[in-house]
Amino acid sequence: MTDSGTQRSTKDTFVESAAQTIKRIFGSSDSPLGAEIAEATSRLNKIDHAVYPKPSDTRLIAVANQKGGVGKTTTTVNIAAALALAGLHVLVIDMDPQGNASTALGIKHNSGEPSVYDVLEGRLSIDDVKQVCPDFDHLEVVPASIDLSGAELELADEPNRSELLHNAVISFLEQHQGDYDYVLIDCPPSLGLLVINSMCAVNEVLIPIQAEYYALEGLGQLINTIGLVQNHYNSDLLVSTMLVTMFDKRTLLSKEVYTEVKEHYPDIVLDTTIPRTVKIAEAPSFGQTVIAYDGHGMGAIAYREAALEIARRSEQVIKELATKRGEN
Repeated sequence: MTDSGTQRSTKDTFVESAAQTIKRIFGSSDSPLGAEIAEATSRLNKIDHAVYPKPSDTRLIAVANQKGGVGKTTTTVNIAAALALAGLHVLVIDMDPQGNASTALGIKHNSGEPSVYDVLEGRLSIDDVKQVCPDFDHLEVVPASIDLSGAELELADEPNRSELLHNAVISFLEQHQGDYDYVLIDCPPSLGLLVINSMCAVNEVLIPIQAEYYALEGLGQLINTIGLVQNHYNSDLLVSTMLVTMFDKRTLLSKEVYTEVKEHYPDIVLDTTIPRTVKIAEAPSFGQTVIAYDGHGMGAIAYREAALEIARRSEQVIKELATKRGEN
C-alpha cells in the first residue's frame, strides 16, 4: 500500500517545456552547451512560426562566386529547400558540370540522363528534364551531369550562345504563369559560357562570401566580373544579396570579415550568417540538404533564417529591378 504522504495526484503532473528541460539539466546559463541549445531551441521555434511572404513576381537568382569552396552550391540548395519547406514553389537549375547541387537534392544525374545540357542544346525543354526533389514537394530541379562540361566548346559558334538558358527559362515560365516563386541557378566557380548563360537568364545575383581574408580579395574581382556582364550582356542584372558563410563566432577574423563586408554593402548583406558545422558538410553525402538531414541543427536554422530574410526583401528588390528597367 502506498504511503498517502508520497502519493501524487494526476493533476499535479506536468510536461516540461524545452527551456525548462535545458535549465534543469545544465543549471545556469553559464554553461556554454546549455546556452547554445537554448539559443537553437528559441531560434527554431521562432522560424517554425514565421511566415515567408510570396513574391509578387517570380524571382530569378543566380548564386555565383568564381572563388571555389565558399559554400555556393550549399547555399543554393539550402536556400531553395528552406523556401520550399515554407510552402513557396522553387525551381533549381544546376549549371555546374560537377552536378553537386543535383546530388545534394537527391536527383539522378548520371551521364546520358536528361539534363540542362539537353536544354542548352535545344533537344529538350525544362519541362522535359526537371525532377521533383524527394524531400520537398514544392522543389523541382533541372539536373546537370558531366556531359555539360562539353557544352562550352559545342555552343561557342552559336549566334545566340549567351541567351540559350534565358530563352529556355522564359519559355518555361510563360507556360507556367505564376506557378513558381523562385528560380535559383547554381553557377560553376569560373567565368565562361555557362556562367554568362546563367547571368543572362536571371535578374539577380546572390553572392556567398566565406568568412576568411582571401574572400574579400575575391569579392572585388567578382563584382568587376558582374559589371562586365551588366555592360555587355544583361543590363538589368542586380546584385541583390550577399550571405556570409562558414562563419565561426569564436574567431575575431570571422567577425572582422562580416563587419567589413557589411560596411561596404550595408543594404544587401544579410544579417544572418551561416555557421561552419559538420552537419552542413555531411548532408550532401546522404543526397540531402541540411534542412532535410539535420532540421533541428544550427546549420538548418541559419539557412531557414537567411531564406526568410530573402523572402522579406522581395518587394524591395522587385521595385529596384523595375526602377532599373525604367518601369513605373
